Amino acid sequence: MQRGWLPGNSDAEITDQTGRITNLWVGSWIAALIVGIITWGLILWCVAVYRKRKGDDTLPVQLRYHVPLEVMYVILPIIMVGVLFYYTNRDTSAIVATDAEADLHVQVIGKQWSWDFNYLDDDAYDTGQHAQDVGSAGTGVLRDQVTLYLPVDERVEFTLDSRDVIHSFWVPAFLFKMDMIPGKTNTFQVTPTEEGEYLGKCAELCGEYHSSMLFNVKVVSREEYDAHIEELKAKGQEGSLGLEYSRQQVLDEAPKEGEN
Repeated sequence: MQRGWLPGNSDAEITDQTGRITNLWVGSWIAALIVGIITWGLILWCVAVYRKRKGDDTLPVQLRYHVPLEVMYVILPIIMVGVLFYYTNRDTSAIVATDAEADLHVQVIGKQWSWDFNYLDDDAYDTGQHAQDVGSAGTGVLRDQVTLYLPVDERVEFTLDSRDVIHSFWVPAFLFKMDMIPGKTNTFQVTPTEEGEYLGKCAELCGEYHSSMLFNVKVVSREEYDAHIEELKAKGQEGSLGLEYSRQQVLDEAPKEGEN
C-alpha cells in the first residue's frame, strides 16, 4: 500500500526510476480521486437540491445560462489536463532517456515463446527454450525460464528486438515495460539498485503459449555477474544470437508424451 498497490514484492527502490514512477502513479491517482469526489459531489448535490418535489407540477426552466460558470467549466478541465500532461511527459521522457553513458549493453530478443539475451559488452549470450507442445496429444507445455543477470548499481542499456511477432518486455518489479516490434528496435536504460531475484514476462498477447513466455532476472554483484559470463562462455555460448526467424527446439532429449 505504501507504493500505491504497484506490482512487486518489495517497498525498496529496485531501480533508479522506482521513486519517479511511484510518485507519478500516486500523484495521478490523487488527482483522479479529487476530480471524482468533486464530480460526484456536484451530481449528488444537484439530485438532492433540484429534485422534483411532491405536488410541484410546474415545468422547470428550459433555457438558462451562466457565462462565468460555463467559462470555468471550460478553463478548469484544460488546466487539469495540462498539468497532468506536463508531469507525465516530464517523467516518461526521463524514464526512456538513453543519452547517459551505459555501463552495460544487453540485447533482448523476444521469440515465440521465450527469450534470448545477448551480453554485448562481454561477447556472451544466453538462450531460452521455446515453449512447445509435449507429446503427440499435446498434453502439456514445456517451460524453460531463462535468467537474465544484471550487476547491481550499474547502468544497463537494453536493446529490444523481436524475432517473429509483437512481444513486450516486462519486469513488474522494475515498474516498466516496453514493446518489442519486428523490424523496429526500441531502447531504454535502467540502473538496478537492489540485489535480488525478480520475475519477468511478456506483456503482449503473442500466440498460443504467451503465458509460458517467462524469464527470471537476477541482480547480483559484479563478481557474480562476471562469474556467470564465464560460465556461459565455458558452455560454448560465446558471441551473440541474431534475429533469424526460427522455432527450432533446442532439446538434449526429446520429451516423452505427458512429460513437462
